[in-house]
Amino acid sequence: MDITITKSITDKLPGFDIIALSMDIVIQDSSEIQDLVKQIEQKTAEEYSLSTILNIPLIKEARDAYKKLKKDPSRYRLACESLLRRLVKGNGLYLINNVVDTGNVLSILCHRSVAVLDYDRIVGPVRIRIGSEADDYIGIGRGKIDVSNIPVYEDEIGPFGSTTSDTLRTAVTDATKKILLFIICFGPSYKQEHEDLAISLFKKYGKAQNISKITIRKE
Repeated sequence: MDITITKSITDKLPGFDIIALSMDIVIQDSSEIQDLVKQIEQKTAEEYSLSTILNIPLIKEARDAYKKLKKDPSRYRLACESLLRRLVKGNGLYLINNVVDTGNVLSILCHRSVAVLDYDRIVGPVRIRIGSEADDYIGIGRGKIDVSNIPVYEDEIGPFGSTTSDTLRTAVTDATKKILLFIICFGPSYKQEHEDLAISLFKKYGKAQNISKITIRKE
């Protein structure tokens, strides 16, 4: 798969990068991962408050990046921050299936937004660019979202994901056989550690095989 980060992002955020992996997976229910999810929910609620979430280094780094893009990170929250806030408020994660749940666990542990996408629903090369007001973007469970001035993932059909919310078109379903995994990096810290963690988690809970790292090209 050909993936390019455009100059619309790198001119403003030189350190922006994405860890991209493809892998074959087996969709199952959440039974094997639910105990880990409960542990993470409890630990997060005990360790953080709504205010201290903002001081987590990688969350702050991402929020600062949104500000550089002229986007209010408190109004248009990064997906990872939204997950952490949910747990701090005492609300558990929605258990969807083993693969989606693993993506949520990875995001919480890494403090980075993670996209788990159906590989076979993506058409042609992928461009990562700054969204615009002209983008017709429907987020999963959120309706139409303004994705202007944030990173958007686009294929030949149109936008299918962003750092705030993904779309139904590339959502993982019971029919998904292969995924494209994005870990969004607004800076260079912990990239190898987070790639290694992703591989470990998806092997254990997603039955992942044929894992391949995809080289990201920057304009």
